[in-house]
Amino acid sequence: MRSLDSWQRKLSALLLAALLAACGGGGGGDSATPVTPPPVAPPAMPPGAPAATGDTALDGFNWFNYRRASIGLSSLTRNARLDTAAAGHSNYLRLNNTVSHDQVPGNPGFTGATLGTRLAAAGYTLSNPYAFGEVISAAGDRSGFYHAEELITAIYHRFVILEPVFKDMGTGAATTGGNYTYFTADFAATGGYGPGLGRGRVVVYPGDGQVMVPATFLSDTESPDPVPNQNAVGYPVSVHADITASISVSSFTIRPRGGAALTTRLLSSATDTHTKPQVAAIVPLTTLSANTMYDVSFTGTVDGVAVSRNWSFTTK
Repeated sequence: MRSLDSWQRKLSALLLAALLAACGGGGGGDSATPVTPPPVAPPAMPPGAPAATGDTALDGFNWFNYRRASIGLSSLTRNARLDTAAAGHSNYLRLNNTVSHDQVPGNPGFTGATLGTRLAAAGYTLSNPYAFGEVISAAGDRSGFYHAEELITAIYHRFVILEPVFKDMGTGAATTGGNYTYFTADFAATGGYGPGLGRGRVVVYPGDGQVMVPATFLSDTESPDPVPNQNAVGYPVSVHADITASISVSSFTIRPRGGAALTTRLLSSATDTHTKPQVAAIVPLTTLSANTMYDVSFTGTVDGVAVSRNWSFTTK
């Protein structure tokens, strides 16, 4: 599994790009040549999860909104223009047997070299203030739930998906004859941000009381790698504020109920060049134990406002 994350700020805009490719992907830069991984068993569904429809794009859309709503974020509106951009890009990836956020003019299925040009070609107009982003996955599994959950697990991808100020989302999928599926989700807000959280407020993930949280994250599946020189680590825990905010971390810990605090890697704008000011995360340097409750504590500031959160979740 290979992944790529890149960020760019321009004026009031945020361009978030995240890529999750399948196990065995090769290549360099922002592309990978995917191969079909072994079949993946369908995950057990947590309480309140949406019902699967069998439509990869729709199920991925519903899963992202399910996870957003579970932690108090606004649900995103499905936008037909963003659907067009996402579906077109997934089809381009399928036709060219590649995984990338960029398209090459003249290649089969070309709809725009960059995300911004693809949004414009689909009729989605960006006007200040605006924000937009994209996440991609490719795997030998057609389940939209699977693709969406894998993208949320990967921490740099999660920063995109759980951005509070997004308003719109579009999803699209394309599947080869061998059942290899490319899934794209495009997120945006234009002519003003969504409701967001407000000054001095955050949401956390996994959420308080969340169950069936995976115990392990394979860090090498992301590029840049959030935990260099180590692959199997614990599930990342994150704090999210609005795009315009800045988080300062004083303390961020995780421990099994009744146990000692785990050693973690802190991802914040002060410690990691790939983490933006409005988010922070810790990644346990050991895998979590199964069927165990973990207590998390965060203290810091958001735009100078003191924030303290204590919550728990349980692994599967």
